[in-house]
Amino acid sequence: MQDAPSLPEDMETWANGYGVIQHDDITRSRLTALLEKAGDATTRQHWLTLLAAADRLTCMGMWLVAHMTYVQRPRLDGQPLSADDFKPTPEGHTGGALNMVPAYVGYLLANSLSGKTRSWLMGQGHCVAAIDAVNLLTGNLSPAHAQRYHFDEAGLARFVQDFYHYGVKADGYPQSPLGSHVNAHTAGGIMEGGYLGFAELQYAHMPLPEQSLVAFLSDGAFEEQRGSDWTPRWWRGRDCGDLLPVMIANGRRIDQRTSLSQSGGSGWFAGHLTLNGFDPITINGRDPAAFAWALLEAEHRLGNLREQADYPAPLPYIIAETTKGFGFPGAGTNAAHNLPLVNNPASDALARQQFNDGAASLFVPPEELRAAVAQLNNHGYSQRPLERDHPLAEPAPVSPLQFPDLSGLALPAAPMAAIDQAFVALVKANPALRVRVGNPDEMRSNRLNETLDLLQHRVSAPEQGIAESLHGSVITALNEEAVVCAALANKQGLNLVASYEAFAVKMLGAMRQEILFSRQRRHANRGPHWVSVPILLSSHTWENGKNEQSHQDPTLCEAWLAEMHDVAPVLFPVDAHSAVQSLLKIYRSQGQVAVLVVPKNPQPAQLSEAQARDLTDQGALCLHQDPSPRVQLVAIGAYQLVEMQRASQRLTQHGVAHCLSVIQEPGRFRTPRDPEEAQALHSPSTMASLLPTVAERVFLVHGHPEVFSGVMRPLDTGERSRFLGYRNRGGTLDTFGMLYANHCTWAHVLQQVAELLGQPDIPWLSADEKAAAQGVGDPDTLR
Repeated sequence: MQDAPSLPEDMETWANGYGVIQHDDITRSRLTALLEKAGDATTRQHWLTLLAAADRLTCMGMWLVAHMTYVQRPRLDGQPLSADDFKPTPEGHTGGALNMVPAYVGYLLANSLSGKTRSWLMGQGHCVAAIDAVNLLTGNLSPAHAQRYHFDEAGLARFVQDFYHYGVKADGYPQSPLGSHVNAHTAGGIMEGGYLGFAELQYAHMPLPEQSLVAFLSDGAFEEQRGSDWTPRWWRGRDCGDLLPVMIANGRRIDQRTSLSQSGGSGWFAGHLTLNGFDPITINGRDPAAFAWALLEAEHRLGNLREQADYPAPLPYIIAETTKGFGFPGAGTNAAHNLPLVNNPASDALARQQFNDGAASLFVPPEELRAAVAQLNNHGYSQRPLERDHPLAEPAPVSPLQFPDLSGLALPAAPMAAIDQAFVALVKANPALRVRVGNPDEMRSNRLNETLDLLQHRVSAPEQGIAESLHGSVITALNEEAVVCAALANKQGLNLVASYEAFAVKMLGAMRQEILFSRQRRHANRGPHWVSVPILLSSHTWENGKNEQSHQDPTLCEAWLAEMHDVAPVLFPVDAHSAVQSLLKIYRSQGQVAVLVVPKNPQPAQLSEAQARDLTDQGALCLHQDPSPRVQLVAIGAYQLVEMQRASQRLTQHGVAHCLSVIQEPGRFRTPRDPEEAQALHSPSTMASLLPTVAERVFLVHGHPEVFSGVMRPLDTGERSRFLGYRNRGGTLDTFGMLYANHCTWAHVLQQVAELLGQPDIPWLSADEKAAAQGVGDPDTLR
């Protein structure tokens, strides 16, 4: 082991601060008490050295953030910049990024003081300049950044010019590895943070015991997305790691003060947190030492909480009071959100003077900075990983997923009940994996009875006789965003989400952020390695007629069909066997968020177990084929296949040669949009082998026909194809009523077949059936 680095420094020198960093009396008092517990005089002296080093790194981090926004040619001699050194079009979320610098450096400082590398998460992804700037200064870089950026004038010039570069490569990807938000090249980044509020919902479910997570949050996100107040309801010492939430309370969003600021500021917020079961800690958000003290103190308090069994536990919550854009001209103004100087230094002398004055107050001579960084980078001495390699940086299950033998299992007729049995078997086969089930409401209505009985709702005060437990794995809240985030966050475990189809659309933003980051990481050859997450949509459009049209909405599966199929598949199983095989297929993949539209009501057993495997492997299956078919029937969805079977039977009775196919995974039949997606899709020759080539085709689909015809464009034969599906008709109806109102019954299918084959009299329907199909007879004739 190498010797501990040391650099002479005394308490008085540190207490006086450096540059714009001023240590207030409370912070000095807290650090003095902490130093008294640190050990011998050598250790205390070393800690003072680290505190002083953090001041210097913070100043230079803020200096570099300001340069990323405004400058194209930095100087490391501390001399003022001239007009041609500035960018003609500055850009950046500068104020928030400036505020994040002392926070992130405080996180690094806490790691250096304690010899422990914690994980970190930043909800305000637009503040990524702070992370990338400090990472460059400390050498904590991802491979893409390490190859491109160095701490010299040439390296810094490339770095600041790459920020908001906008250049695009021939393959459609950005030229610059720097993003406007956290991306796959941000060292240690695990979430884009583009959708404000989802970090607040996820951090509670991320770390396992023995892991510690610092979650940087924003006061703007507090009003953007509710649900983070429930974190004390979910935390348990038995299966959760240390949670260290840090709100950067700078009081401003884009155009005005935050609602938190208007309600009474951090004092009001501390009271709010206390009422919701937190233990608030207020600190000076301008001082990295204050952040470090708070993180160590919060971890100490959490250690005490693990010894007690009363829940909800009062979780520490750090409120970092600061001013938007602290440390640079324009701080505290609305302009600080993006461009604090208002005017451009490249063309305005006053703005140029303001920039140079602000930069001078932050500048640290390079040799002095290098010495400070050497002190903080004590990873070798502490034998700990770099921050880019923190425990959650590459999430994966703690043990390989084991699949039970489900062959020959007697399945119930309801597909959701069959999934219930399969999931319980999977959970029991993987006892080492932490399980999270996201449940907005009515889990039993969606036929997940065995899952609920085994895993139980997580509550603080279980009600006797109800499937509730202090340590339950089912996260239940009437908030779709909160429960889907519980599953998406548990990347080291096994997850499932189930919802009414109509209301699952509220999960879309959280789901989309996840797959975008997943795809970025795959493109950067950085995984992902977490087990894919199935989102079950049940009580869906065709079986929820009794609840009016608000419950009849296929929007989520349609929106998901528009995403890239290699990370966002959509499956429509048609019976129990295909539902189970669909579920297992998703769990065998990595880095996907998959939508499964699954009936909760009993369905006919359409497929054998072998056929279900073929359907799941191929995405489509031909169920009936006559020689030289005149028309092809294609079903997507369970209720749709039932209607197509009836239409097929009638055509058979009348001697009309035809074929019947079912498509379970329509996205595999689309035209690929890039090489990565193409690997997950069928080639034209494979499509032709799976779906017999017939010019006349009638498709009956789960959602809006226009969406499915666009997705499956290679299968559309133009005027000789017909697409039937949901046409925005509904109300208080049963399944047949929904099908009839949307012209999706077997008779409506035959009506389309007749048009395609030039037989307008529809010879396969009786007079009463024909009248009903044409909307002038009794609909019940078609039941």
